[in-house]
Amino acid sequence: MEVKIVSSKKELEEAFSIRKKVFVYEQNVPIEEEIDQYEEKAVHFLLYNDNTPIGAGRFRTVDGIGKVERICVLSDERKSGSGKAIMEKIEAYAKNEGFSALKLNAQTHAIPFYSKLGYEIISEEFLDAGIPHRTMKKLI
Repeated sequence: MEVKIVSSKKELEEAFSIRKKVFVYEQNVPIEEEIDQYEEKAVHFLLYNDNTPIGAGRFRTVDGIGKVERICVLSDERKSGSGKAIMEKIEAYAKNEGFSALKLNAQTHAIPFYSKLGYEIISEEFLDAGIPHRTMKKLI
């Protein structure tokens, strides 16, 4: 597995395709909420397995804090360390950019995954696109 920072329009379209499969088709998130106004300001990441894109995520700065967003892996590629690989690449990127902490809004079912990576819950539960979430934070 290899995680790359998206550097071409083709790669960005591949990242969007994975996000649509996971969030729009699998989880019923409206497309206009999934592909949003922050795409051009974000740094996008793409996970490959044998040169095939299988996961994606993005990073952006929100109010001076690094924010991890849109972490997803195709359903048949989960449980293989793929999500962790994406997170490690984003964390390394953020650290290199001078960030000392990251936050993310985790779907409640994914909280154990993020907890294993060192993230701690810092909010009450809230709905985003009709899905329960909690904000989590990690010092890096």
